[in-house]
Amino acid sequence: MTEEPTLREACQGTPPLSARLEPWMQELLADPATCSSLLERYGSPLNVHDFSALPRNAAELTEVAEASGVELRIFVARKANKTLGMVRAAHRAGLGVDVGSERELAQVLEAGVPPHDVVVTAAIKPDPVLRLALKSRSLLVLDNLDEVAASRRVAEQVTGAPSAEPGRPADRASDAPGPFPVALRLAPKPSDLIPPTRFGESARTWLELIDSGGLGDLLRVDGVHFHLHGYDPIARATALGEALELIDALRERGLAQDGAFVDIGGGIPMSYLDDAGQWDTFWHAHDRQASASGPGGGDRAADDDRPATAPDAGEDAPDAGGDAPAAPLTWRGEPLRQVYPYHQQVIRGPWLKRLLGHEIRPGTAAGQALREREVQLRCEPGRSMMDGCGMTLARVIQRTSASDGVPLVGLEMNRTQCRSTSDDFLVDPILVRTGTRDDATDPSVAGAGQSRASERFEGFLVGAYCIEAELILRRRLAFPQGVAVGDVIALPNTAGYLMHILESASHQIPLASNVERVGGGEAGGSGGDRPSAEVADRSSTVGADRSSTAVEGSDPRPDVPGFKRDGIDRVLPIRA
Repeated sequence: MTEEPTLREACQGTPPLSARLEPWMQELLADPATCSSLLERYGSPLNVHDFSALPRNAAELTEVAEASGVELRIFVARKANKTLGMVRAAHRAGLGVDVGSERELAQVLEAGVPPHDVVVTAAIKPDPVLRLALKSRSLLVLDNLDEVAASRRVAEQVTGAPSAEPGRPADRASDAPGPFPVALRLAPKPSDLIPPTRFGESARTWLELIDSGGLGDLLRVDGVHFHLHGYDPIARATALGEALELIDALRERGLAQDGAFVDIGGGIPMSYLDDAGQWDTFWHAHDRQASASGPGGGDRAADDDRPATAPDAGEDAPDAGGDAPAAPLTWRGEPLRQVYPYHQQVIRGPWLKRLLGHEIRPGTAAGQALREREVQLRCEPGRSMMDGCGMTLARVIQRTSASDGVPLVGLEMNRTQCRSTSDDFLVDPILVRTGTRDDATDPSVAGAGQSRASERFEGFLVGAYCIEAELILRRRLAFPQGVAVGDVIALPNTAGYLMHILESASHQIPLASNVERVGGGEAGGSGGDRPSAEVADRSSTVGADRSSTAVEGSDPRPDVPGFKRDGIDRVLPIRA
């Protein structure tokens, strides 16, 4: 296996932000022939997955919970990664799945995940979502009063019996199933610690609804859910304390009895970088550049784990003499205003330990309060469960420059295929040398998609959309060995959100394909791609005109040895 320094030496940020690489990533990136074969077979860009890290990531949380005497249930956020391989891997690991749409729910159920392992948290829930959730008896998280009214109406349609009006028992058959399980989404009180949220209702609003009989008798409240922006464990513990007060009030009303839970949502942190010094050095250089260019510098995202005041980076800092860098480290010198905290010190297990140990009232820690009430703790992590589970490969198509001479490397991908709500992906790519030929002196000699490597340079990665600022990464990168047409750029650790959450098929450019390593998280061990085909077929019929559309026919070409295409690629993101 090629050592990590050798893998990283062909491409580095200025200054570098070196990705943490799983062993399977190092193995693949050290095999240029396989990287090239994957793009030749499945197209560029390509999302490559290996879910073997998923159980380990989950165990970091469950071990802390067990040590604290707290029962923990993890539901992996499907929105973080759309593949069916992720669903199967979560199910094999004994985890539940959090879904945000009718299609996600249908696919998860068809993949064999039982309804009691599914939570439906969709921000907007049209009737087909409510109907499938209620029919399957998956847990439905109710967000607001209109959603309660819609759920009552759909529940009446599903059962064929009207919900009871206040003061009048419902007319239901003796053999009818019990009421449908739901959770109430709490909007915690805003404070200096807890930001306002668009999700949920206040505890007072929920209790007034219940006391007025507005919940009906077809919906059974089993727990409380909340969603907070940011990663502060103390803010999460504070909101947990408010949720437990609502649990107490619900129990006084005969609800949330045995098996009650509080679900704290997602936002459990991870770290893409191991080197805290690199993270500090980058922000030192970034903030000096922003100061040199005047007001309007970058804003720190909440809990971004970067110093409030840039530290002294020492003699090794770029341009440590104090002057602004000769070449801007970001595109056109524009500051990064909102970014994910790509380096964090307190992640997963230690983060949960800090949350459970925080006193939510004098003398009572969060973990103790959960134990005393025998209330289960639930969470819905996405990114932190996908840590180490995937990366994106893209082919170098061209080397050019802007009209002012700024060097550019054109990739066969677009910026939405490695993007989240963060302004940039602050992780250095890996350059895999697959395009260079020693005898490639000109295009007539070079093989297809090959060329002689350029001279060393620093520049930017650009994509396929016809937009001036179509940047794959907004940071300037150094290529000390040059770049050749046909080389592969690997974007590490993109499985959580970055691959899928904002991907677009604009310009009629196909979405990226998704493959899974066979044997990596048992890709071929659960029926291979047969469950994927079943899910695609089910998705093409569920919800009538709101259905997804399966791709007609099948590709006769064999998979690349050691890899299998994910069945989600058979489902087009359109309605029939």
